[in-house]
Amino acid sequence: MSGSGNPAPGAAPCRFAHYFVLCGIDAESGLEPDELAVLYQYLQADLHGKSSDTADKTSGENFDQSPLRRTFKSKVLAHYPQNIEWNPFDQDAVNMLCMPKGLSFRTQADNRDPQLHSFIITREDGSRTYGFVLTFYEEVTSKQICTAMQTLYQMHNAEQYSSVCASSSCSMDSLASSIDDADATSLAKLQRYNSYDISRDTLYVSKCICLITPLPFMQACKKFLIQLYKAVTSQQPPPLPLESYIHNILYEVPLPPPGRSLKFYGVYEPIICQRPGPNELPLSDYPLREVFELLGLENLVQVFTCVLLEMQILLYSQDYQRLMTVAEGITTLLFPFQWQHVYVPILPASLLHFLDAPVPYLMGLQSKEGTDRSKLELPQEANLCFVDIDNHFIELPEEFPQFPNKLEFIQEISEVLLQFGIPPEGNLHCSDSATKLKNLVLSDLVNDKNGNIPSNALNMYELLKGNETIARLQALAKRTGVTMEKMTISTPLTEEKDGKLSCEELELRDYKLNVQLREVFANRFTQLFADYEAFVIQAAPDMESWLTNREQMQNFDKASFLSDQPEPYLPFLSHFIETQMFATFIDNKIMSQWEEKDPFLRVFDSRIEKIRLYNVRAPALRTSNYQKCSTLKEAAQSIEQRLMKIDHTAIHPHLLDMKIGQGKYEQGFFPKLQSDVLATGPTNNNRWASRSASTQRRKDRLRQHSEHIALDNDMREKYMQEARSLGKNLRQPKLSDLSPAVIAQTNWKFVEGLLKECRMKTKRMLVEKMGHEAVELGHGEANITGLEENTLIASLCDLLERIWSHGLQVKQGKSALWSHLLQYQEREEKQEHSAESPVGGGTERRKSDTGITLPTLRVSLIQDMRHVQNMSEIKTDVGRARAWIRLSLEKKLLSQHLKQLLSNQALAKKLYKRYAFLRCEEEREQFLYHLLSLNAVDYFCFTSVFTTIMIPYRSVIIPIKKLSNAITTSNPWICVSGELGDSGVMQIPKNHLEMTFECQNLGKLTTVQIGHDNSGLLAKWLVDCVMVRNEITGHTYKFPCGRWLGKGVDDGSLERILIGELVSSTSDEELGKQCRTPPQQKSPTVTRRLSITSLTGRNTKPNAGQIQEGIGEAVNNIVKHFHKPEKERGSLTILLCGENGLVAALEQVFHHGFKSARIFHKNVFIWDFIEKAVAYFETSDQIGDNEEALLLQRSSCKTFCHYVNAINTAPRNIGKDGKFQILVCLGTRDHLLSQWIPLLAECPPITRMYEENALLRDRMTVNSLIRVLQTLQDFNIILEGSLIKGVDV
Repeated sequence: MSGSGNPAPGAAPCRFAHYFVLCGIDAESGLEPDELAVLYQYLQADLHGKSSDTADKTSGENFDQSPLRRTFKSKVLAHYPQNIEWNPFDQDAVNMLCMPKGLSFRTQADNRDPQLHSFIITREDGSRTYGFVLTFYEEVTSKQICTAMQTLYQMHNAEQYSSVCASSSCSMDSLASSIDDADATSLAKLQRYNSYDISRDTLYVSKCICLITPLPFMQACKKFLIQLYKAVTSQQPPPLPLESYIHNILYEVPLPPPGRSLKFYGVYEPIICQRPGPNELPLSDYPLREVFELLGLENLVQVFTCVLLEMQILLYSQDYQRLMTVAEGITTLLFPFQWQHVYVPILPASLLHFLDAPVPYLMGLQSKEGTDRSKLELPQEANLCFVDIDNHFIELPEEFPQFPNKLEFIQEISEVLLQFGIPPEGNLHCSDSATKLKNLVLSDLVNDKNGNIPSNALNMYELLKGNETIARLQALAKRTGVTMEKMTISTPLTEEKDGKLSCEELELRDYKLNVQLREVFANRFTQLFADYEAFVIQAAPDMESWLTNREQMQNFDKASFLSDQPEPYLPFLSHFIETQMFATFIDNKIMSQWEEKDPFLRVFDSRIEKIRLYNVRAPALRTSNYQKCSTLKEAAQSIEQRLMKIDHTAIHPHLLDMKIGQGKYEQGFFPKLQSDVLATGPTNNNRWASRSASTQRRKDRLRQHSEHIALDNDMREKYMQEARSLGKNLRQPKLSDLSPAVIAQTNWKFVEGLLKECRMKTKRMLVEKMGHEAVELGHGEANITGLEENTLIASLCDLLERIWSHGLQVKQGKSALWSHLLQYQEREEKQEHSAESPVGGGTERRKSDTGITLPTLRVSLIQDMRHVQNMSEIKTDVGRARAWIRLSLEKKLLSQHLKQLLSNQALAKKLYKRYAFLRCEEEREQFLYHLLSLNAVDYFCFTSVFTTIMIPYRSVIIPIKKLSNAITTSNPWICVSGELGDSGVMQIPKNHLEMTFECQNLGKLTTVQIGHDNSGLLAKWLVDCVMVRNEITGHTYKFPCGRWLGKGVDDGSLERILIGELVSSTSDEELGKQCRTPPQQKSPTVTRRLSITSLTGRNTKPNAGQIQEGIGEAVNNIVKHFHKPEKERGSLTILLCGENGLVAALEQVFHHGFKSARIFHKNVFIWDFIEKAVAYFETSDQIGDNEEALLLQRSSCKTFCHYVNAINTAPRNIGKDGKFQILVCLGTRDHLLSQWIPLLAECPPITRMYEENALLRDRMTVNSLIRVLQTLQDFNIILEGSLIKGVDV
């Protein structure tokens, strides 16, 4: 916070208040229309696509509004002191925030109650200053201004008269002026409501007094300003001149030291403020009670979650103070994290173009009375959380994860709220008039001695039936679907002596409620991040090298952290650890090695320490059990003690050395203050200057030390800004200078920021994904989870939406990207000749070496849009845009599609303003280049998310023509299986090798079963491979076969199970030469299959060592598979039956030393040996000559025979090698392989069928094989249905 930022010598930064400011009308310059309001209307016109000259006509003098409703220029009339070096006075910003709407005028007929609001100025470095403002009305004494107002009225009425004659409605005024104006349709009414007559009416104008402080002491400042206002309006002059009180608060009241309370004096009574101690939650003085009453608990938790995930938050209310209270309340609850982006709780009208900011923001917009939400044009809504405070209503972004343990969390907060008598559903009756009426009713209740009114439940609506505001509220509530329920007035209000709590007691209750609610929120983060330190990566040896390489460094081990968290927390945490506030929190942690700890971090770390001490609960960290906050009582007590026992008292206000006769008291008018006595403080007559001087010297020493050890300060600041500027390129709008040049520069910063964010996001996605693929290729360890990948893609979708909504001319629909795509589609479809995409027509076909072809899939942006439009599951534009991005990313066409979309320059010019990101050519090119880099990796972000949609597939069977006929005369069939299901058996049309079929998304394809019924003359069929393509994503899978289908050839198989591999999508290469990624996902190749079947002593036969290594590798891969988190596991089918899978490795073992493959010109297969062994086991059992064999061995023999017979009798036409594959799969699933191998190694047929040196006849090898296979006992292996279909064991 500022004030503790960079202190200047002396005691200055320890002052309670920095400035006292007076704003109002400048009598000399008279009535000036507020240019900023004109600019605002110009921007509004621009927003609605009107031309600027029409905007001028309606707004230069805004004639359509009655003069009393117009805004006029206010001015800072005085501020004391003139300037402070550590907090320079920004006149324009202060004027704009003290009077966001400019000056307003009233007559004696209008309500002139004083209004209190506060504001915040966030500097570019993130430090803050708070302002507290009391606005009141003062009679206008200047004859000149009254005459000007009268003249304006005459002009206005003439204008209105002509427009009423022209059309009997005055709809122009309905939006901008008050309800009364809107309802007025007759001239008489118009004149009655909108009149000002200099002879009859008294004119009043707004004026405000303001305190600017380094810390948010809202209650204390409010009391001080109210007492000052009372002194001006009371009949008696104040005890001392007002200068004495202002001088006192500016120069003689110190900030209370941390952990202490302080009493100082207002005009009439003392004021107490307190400051939390070093280990307590930081100071927050805004009443959370009001935030919960305004929003309701459920809504507040949802908005809080949006803030945590750094979405765009827009608060909307008629009341400035509500905007400020809600914004400060929610950001307070973020502890230990801090909002890192644009933060403007009160957005002045002139800064409305900031809603165009393509970055996360938290802003407050004042609503005009009577303005409907639907009239509000917002540049972007895809990621917007809109909070209508007055109507108790929120609009949330479409997709965002829920806060962990949300229900228990809400339950715990509502318990705290109910203790203080606050209904958790909030309170619609917070409007001022309702509150006043409620107070009247309460006093009636208290004085109701006869008990005529039931004291517990009152229907507020009944009480307030006559009230106009309530009637409007009621109508609005009906529209928004909010019920007006009976409201219980809790007993604490009526129990006290005078029937109402004293002011101090109410304030104490608010303080206690504040701290208890904050403790509950802080406790959630303490539980969620109790072990965060373990995952912080401290990579740099010193601060300088860390700052210089900040962007390249990983400073938090996200994957390990997530793998440690309970499953239900993951959707939220995976998003949250990607935010800027989390990154800054971790940066602060790393910086704390070299610098003093950030105060928030210090408090948070001490709390984690405490948790560890109290319950040594390392195991409990991993559970999702909800743990309530246990520190509520002590937190409330420490505040109560501070407020009851005052630690420090400031000097009393006293008479100053003033000129006599100036600033004389006049009731109802704020006096002209003597500036010379307020310009400087006392030389050294206070008690705290000396005390703070030593701490100041210590701070100076520390500062010099840090400047010395770090870089030269400017450089260091530059590095720090660079290091933390991702997504924060424009931290705060500069409120003071609003020239076109500044606005242009601001937009330029946005463009640069978006480009930088794009570079960082694509780089992160690449590094993570490539890391993952490198692991699959056997290098290093994985560091991305499926969940984290999804989070990164979701944040890319969000970035694209923000880029597309920057600089929009006119907004259409909630998704700017989808709206652009639709307009492009419409134009393209009109020009039929260009409906064919330039990237290749639909007739070209891919040739394979066999001459059978797969038609090329046409690359078409429009076609991909149609796929998404046909998905009935998606109901919104934002959803469609996201699906389209995912599909394009999966097809590796995102950059190409967007380039094509933006190539239509006429459309881009129509849709976007000159400064928009999409119209900055160089940046746009770089952006497309960054997206192009994502083509280096494979994503399945569409297939894996939309699992229930129907997808068309195309399959082609490619036979080996040189050795067999291309078409078989029998009836072939095919069944395609994937990770999400299978297509069922489908007959292939006679004489066709190609077919298309539609079925529910199969996910990544894993196996194809292919077979035929062996009918006709040409039944024998040598199939090279089967190709299957997903017609939406374009993913093509190749299922190598290289074997015969047919009786009496090869192993006599009529059906085969083929294992798939994804083919890379380069269309210019022949399919036979496709590169395969990653290598382990291949089916057994033709050469291996042929070598197994023919076994004609080839040179390529592996030796015993290689075979044993192969078995170890295959088993090891299966073990690794089960050690990965479930969402990251690949296909187990590939590990079992793929090229280097377990089946292939065991075939090699069984094949080693197998005697001559051909006996009497017939192939001999491993299955023949298995069947001989079964025959032996069955007969030896019957003979009974094996009495001493162990029971276990006998049962193993029994199961072995049972499995083999089940496979042989299965209603499938599988060949001998296929049967061996099924046996191995079943043995692995049921953990029987390690029992079967010794049986086979011992049985007599082995000596007849295997050479002496065969691996199966070597006892040591067999034992080591058994040991290796036993490592699979611990895993629950689930086989894909296609592998064992029809086999009943």
